Formats: sequence, structure tokens, C-alpha cells
Amino acid sequence: MPYWVQIMGAMILAISPVMGWMIYQKKKNPRKKVNYGLLIFILALSIFPVVKAMPQGAQIIGSIAMASIPAVVWGVIFYKKNPEKKNLTAITFFVGALAVFPILLYKFLWQFFPWINAFRIADFYKNDLIGVSNLMWIPLSVIITFMIVGIIEELMKLLSVKLVDDDEIKSIDDSIEFFIIAALGFAFTENILYFYNIWITQGSQNLFLPFVFRSSFSTFAHLIFSGILGYYYGVAHFAKPILQDEIKQNRHKWIVKLHKMFNLKKSRLFHEEKMLEGVLIAVGLHAIFNIFLEMNMTFLIVPFLVAGYMAINYLFAQKENHKQYGKMYVYTRNHPHPKSNVHFKRSAVKSKQHLVT
Repeated sequence: MPYWVQIMGAMILAISPVMGWMIYQKKKNPRKKVNYGLLIFILALSIFPVVKAMPQGAQIIGSIAMASIPAVVWGVIFYKKNPEKKNLTAITFFVGALAVFPILLYKFLWQFFPWINAFRIADFYKNDLIGVSNLMWIPLSVIITFMIVGIIEELMKLLSVKLVDDDEIKSIDDSIEFFIIAALGFAFTENILYFYNIWITQGSQNLFLPFVFRSSFSTFAHLIFSGILGYYYGVAHFAKPILQDEIKQNRHKWIVKLHKMFNLKKSRLFHEEKMLEGVLIAVGLHAIFNIFLEMNMTFLIVPFLVAGYMAINYLFAQKENHKQYGKMYVYTRNHPHPKSNVHFKRSAVKSKQHLVT
């Protein structure tokens, strides 16, 4: 059995009491509350012995515990800035965490179906180099590989938000917050896998530096990429016509070229354009970060993350400016919702809030 299947099972076991407790709090029937209370108690008692009985169970428990530290720290920081419903926050985090496993399953299936391996495209460009400067050359295969990685990971985080919170995102603030929470869950699972692999292959004595790097730099990078995508998601769905016109008139040259390349100006609606821009920016930044790591250019990581932090702060300032001048909708969308074919799923919002602007 692949090690990641054991880790997924351990995570689901760990998540079950939390989800059970959330359901327990919602139940009003005393009998059902007792039943759910017993179930939570049994699940909580079963976690440690079941995981401990797994091969390398101690390492799995230890890796989950280590990965929980940055998840809690970063989670508290962002949750305090913009508190959301606790149950939705928890579910988004857990779905984001579980979103890593379909990627691992996809990689696992390569041995049976080699033709589904998208990374084989990069093999055709192993001997092609791109010069960043006279002193630095990057294989084109590395760039292609990490662009594919960025696409897969950012789309999985996007899917996590859409599955859980699409009807609950009622403003650009909600959008940014839920994307960051999903990214935190995704980084949580990635950290578990990294810590476990290092523990098994190199020993626990070599965990400190990877723990510091993954907890600070890698996790923060995920939050930046998804925070930017969350901003674009919010603008895509909540920008009023006046803001849409301003954005179209003040597009940067690279965005104009992008629109021409994909024929966006003629064939797509505003919200689809902004969504694609957000995904491409997040994927591009993700790829650059991974390339720095792959090429051992770690001295560029801190300046890169500082620039990313400044960029996301700029976008947050833009968001507040748009809100202050009434350029963003709240509790209504600028286009029909795909599920309900109205500008928002009416059942998700109180009727008196539909027209709040």
C-alpha cells in the first residue's frame, strides 16, 4: 500500500471527530446529539491506536503534529483578519488538505497508464536551455514541468473553494479568505508528506531545517499564490460595471497580449477573463518559486516572497479602495450564477440583503 494512502487514512481519522463535533453542535434533537456524541468519542479514542498500528505509524503521527503547527499559526493570523463561519472555514481547510491526494493518485496511475503522464511533454525539451543571464541557464524541461505542477496545484485549490464555498462567497473579502484557507489546507498535507519522507529516508535529526523552511517560506508562498487568485476571483464575480470599464481601459500591455492570444476580448465575459488572469498569475508565480528551489537559487526565495507580499498588499489596498468608492457588489454577483441562473443563489442569502451594494 502506498505510504500516502496510509497518511490520507490517518488524516481522515483525525478529521472525523472534528466534523462529527460540528454536526453535533447543529443537531437539536437530544437523542441524535447523544448518538453523535458517542460516535465522536469512539472516533477520538480510535485515532491513536489505529494510526500507531500502521507501518511507520509513529512517523505519520509525528509528521501530522509537525505540520499542524504552521497550519494553526497561519490560520489564526488570517482568521483574525477576516473571520468566517467556523464550520465553513474547517470544511474548506479539510477539502483543501484532501485535494493533494487526487494528484498523488494521478501520479500513482502513471505506472499502469504511462500515456496519462502530462510531464512526459517536458522530456522533449531536456536539451533546450533558456538564458536568464550570461551566468544562468535554465532547462526548458524544468520550466515546463513546474508550469504543469503549478497548473495542477492551483486548479485543485480553486476546485476546493468552488466545491465548498462557491455559494457562500458573497464578497471579495470572502473570496480571498476562503482561497487562503484552502491553500493552508493544501500546504498542511504537503508538509506532512515532506516531513514523513525526510523522517523515513534521512532520520528525525534532519527534520529541523525542512520544518523551518516549509513552515515559513513554502506555506507562505501557497498563501500568496492563492490570495492573489482569490482577489481575481472576487473581482471577477463582484466588480460593478464602472469598475469593469476602468479595468478594461487600464489593462497592462501583457494583459492585452494575453487577451489577444486567447481571443478573450471577443469571446469571453468579464468574469471569465479575470478568472483566467488570476489562474495564470498564480500558476506563473508558483512555477517561478519551484524553479528557484529546483535550481538551488534559494538566495532568491526571500526577495521573491517579499515582492509577493508587497504585491498582495497592493491588491488588498486596491480592494479596499474599490469598496470605499462603491465599485464592488456585496451579496450579489455581476453575472448569473451557473447553478441557479440568477445573480446569486437566493437561498444562501437573506432577501433583504440581495440588493445591498
